[in-house]
Amino acid sequence: MRGQDKATALAPFRVRSFRFQWPADLLTSWAFEMETLVLGWYILVETESVLLLTLIGALQFIGTLIAPMFGVLGDRIGRRTLLCLMRTTYMILATTMMGLGLSGMLTPYHVFGIVFLAGLVRQSDLVMRNALIGDTMPRDRLMSAMSLSRTTQDTARIAGALAGAGLFSILGIGATYIFVASFYAVSLTLTFGVARPVQQTEDPTTARPSPWGELKEGLAYAWRTPNVRAIVILAFLVNLTAYPATNGLLPYAAKEIYHVGANGLGHLVAGFACGAFIGSLFLVWTGGPRRTARFMLINLMVWYALLIGFAQLTDKVQAMSLLLVIGIVQGTAMISMSVTLLNAVTPQYRGRIMGVRMLAVYGLPLGLMIAGGIMEPIGYPALVTLYCCIGASCVAFIGVKYREILWK
Repeated sequence: MRGQDKATALAPFRVRSFRFQWPADLLTSWAFEMETLVLGWYILVETESVLLLTLIGALQFIGTLIAPMFGVLGDRIGRRTLLCLMRTTYMILATTMMGLGLSGMLTPYHVFGIVFLAGLVRQSDLVMRNALIGDTMPRDRLMSAMSLSRTTQDTARIAGALAGAGLFSILGIGATYIFVASFYAVSLTLTFGVARPVQQTEDPTTARPSPWGELKEGLAYAWRTPNVRAIVILAFLVNLTAYPATNGLLPYAAKEIYHVGANGLGHLVAGFACGAFIGSLFLVWTGGPRRTARFMLINLMVWYALLIGFAQLTDKVQAMSLLLVIGIVQGTAMISMSVTLLNAVTPQYRGRIMGVRMLAVYGLPLGLMIAGGIMEPIGYPALVTLYCCIGASCVAFIGVKYREILWK
C-alpha cells in the first residue's frame, strides 16, 4: 500500500480509536489509582507493618516480569483483543474483592492473593495503550498524542485518589469496590469500540517464529540497539530510586511524618497528580521540545533534586506544594522517555520493545522491598536522600556514556 493510501486508510482508525480508547483508559486508570490508595491504607491500618505495606505495593508490579510476553501476544493476536481480555480479568477480581468486603470476610491474606493475580496482568495495560498510539499516530504528532494519553493517568490519579480516600473513609472497602468494579466494566465496554489497525501483509512463504522466538528477538533487539538500551536502563533506574518516594511509601509519610489520615493521603497523591497533569497539558499545547532525549535527561536530574527537598519537609501543605512541582517534572520526563523510545523502535518490534521497557518498572517493587528493610532504622528522609543521590549519579553516568545518542 502506498504511503498516501495507507495514511488515508488509517485516518478513520485514528479518530475512532481515540474516541473510545481515551475514556476506556481513563476509567481503567481511575480504578487503578483507587485500588492502590485504598489497599495500601487498608494493609497499613490492619497490619501496622511498613514491610507489608511495601509488599502490597510490590505485588502490583509483579507482572512486569512477563510484560514482554504480553507484548508478543499483542503483536500476534491484536492489541485490542488483548486489552479486552486483560480488562475482563480486572473486573472479575474487583468483583471478588467487593463480595468479600461487603460480606465482612475480607482479610489481608485475601488482599495479597487478589493483588498478586491482578499484578500479573496490570502492568501490561500500559504496554498495549502506548503500542496502540504508536500504531496510529505519525511521528510529528507522537509527543502530543502520548501527552494526551498520559492525561488519562494524571486526571485519574487526582480524582481516583480523592474519590478512593473519601469513599473508603465513609463506606468502607466493600462499598468502595462497587465503584471500582463498575469502572472496569464500563472500560471493557468502551474497549470493544477501539478499531483494529490496518495489518501489514505477511509473506506466506516465511515461517513465523514461535512466541518464545519472537520474545528472544525483542530482547536481542533491545540490547543491540544503543538508544533503546540506554532508555531501558534509565527507566529501570528511575523506578528503582525515584518512584518509591511517591509510589508506595507515601502512605507511610502521610501517617508517620505529616500525621494525616486517608483523606490527607488523598490530598498528597492528588497534588502530585495535578502536577503531572499540568506537565502533560504543557506538552500537548507546545508539541514538546525538539530534542526529546536531552529534555528527558535534564528533567530526570531536576526530579531527583526536588525529591531530596521533599524528603526534608514535615508540613503537609508544603509537601503538597512541592509535590505539584515534582509531578510536573516527573510527567514531562517520562513522556519524553516514552516518545524517545517509540521513535527509536521499528513498527514490527513495537509491542515487544514496549513490553521489554515495562520490565524496567520492576525496579519499583525492588526499590520498595529494599526500602521496607532499611527505612525503619534510618528514617524516611534519609532513605529518600540516599536513593536520589544514587539515582542522580547513575543517570549522569548514563548521560555521559550515551551522550552521542541522548545529548547530541
